[in-house]
Amino acid sequence: MTDLPYYWRLSAFYLCYFALLGVLVPYWGLYLREDGFSAAEIGLLMAVPQLTKIGAPNLWGWLADVTGQRLRIIRAGNLLAALLFTGVFFADGFWSMLLVLAAFSFFWNAVLAQFEVVTLNTLGRHSDRYSQVRLWGSVGFILAVLVLGRVLDDAPVSLVPWVLLALLWAIWLCTLALPGQQVASRQRTPGGLMAVLRQPGVAVFFLCAFLMQMSHGPYYTFYTIYLVDLGVSRTLAGQLWALGVMAEVGVFLLMHRLLAHVSLVALIRVSLLLAALRWLMIGTLADSLLMLLLAQLLHAASFGSFHAAAIAWLHRTFRGGLAGQGQALYSSLGFGAGWAAGATLSGLFWDRLGGTSFLLAAGVALLAAILAWFGLRDPESPSHRPPDADGQRATDRPAP
Repeated sequence: MTDLPYYWRLSAFYLCYFALLGVLVPYWGLYLREDGFSAAEIGLLMAVPQLTKIGAPNLWGWLADVTGQRLRIIRAGNLLAALLFTGVFFADGFWSMLLVLAAFSFFWNAVLAQFEVVTLNTLGRHSDRYSQVRLWGSVGFILAVLVLGRVLDDAPVSLVPWVLLALLWAIWLCTLALPGQQVASRQRTPGGLMAVLRQPGVAVFFLCAFLMQMSHGPYYTFYTIYLVDLGVSRTLAGQLWALGVMAEVGVFLLMHRLLAHVSLVALIRVSLLLAALRWLMIGTLADSLLMLLLAQLLHAASFGSFHAAAIAWLHRTFRGGLAGQGQALYSSLGFGAGWAAGATLSGLFWDRLGGTSFLLAAGVALLAAILAWFGLRDPESPSHRPPDADGQRATDRPAP
């Protein structure tokens, strides 16, 4: 793995970035509840970073593709995010907290989608081994969720925002470690972005990404609270989170081999089906530790294989000067709109439905699997290839 270009420098970014998520996703809801916010308010506040992700990544992606200054945009976005996050220590109510989170996340959401492009461009001909770099993000998540879960059994939950702030500065330092300017390709793609979006199966892909992340709403927002209310310790809750991400690491290690033998479309379809099974198990069998363990192993599918296959699908579909905008659309429609919708709805109905919310999540994932089964296309299929400069697809041109 170390033969990959700038392997450790790229990996360090993912390690710190997802360590932050390993604090934010499982424990930010606990912090907000400790701070006096209601379930509905927690759902909305957890949704704010995802709501800003609907528009922000597209703006940053367009700007990066147009200017070619992708790494500078990443650095500036992370710096401003770290500065603005300090506002959480002064927020004294729902609306002030909402404004701080909106401002922080607007710039924070400039970072990951564009860094994915930097990673793929840096790896070059080794881009199929992206998952071997990305797995360090999973390691960071595991370390954060395990260590902080153990610490919070004894320490006050008020420690959470301080850990988040420290990690934001660590991420910024990691962006400075990359040598030189990673210049984004500015070549024009015939027909532009709309020509790619009109290809068969592209709209279905983004709808599936939206529904997959929407189905994660109860999990990302209330899973820790759900377990604690069932009598599970915060340490064990953290270990369950970590188990899921360990399963994800296993998939990332094997993904380059899977991609050599299994089509991207098949991986996406199976991942969606297994996500539906996972939410069904959590919603109906949470009183069994064994079932919770098995459900967490399915994180390998509901996030690991789905995300790795999606990144590869995007890399093959949005070529040339559209790479940043393709990643941004995936980020905004999936992790942005989908996650926000799931977090908001689960927050509004959690007091009434509780763990039953996971059954609805299973239905959402199953709907996405059905759509993928009938409407998703492989990027290498003739009908999916982008037109060339003459407006024809590669397989449509007459032989010379």
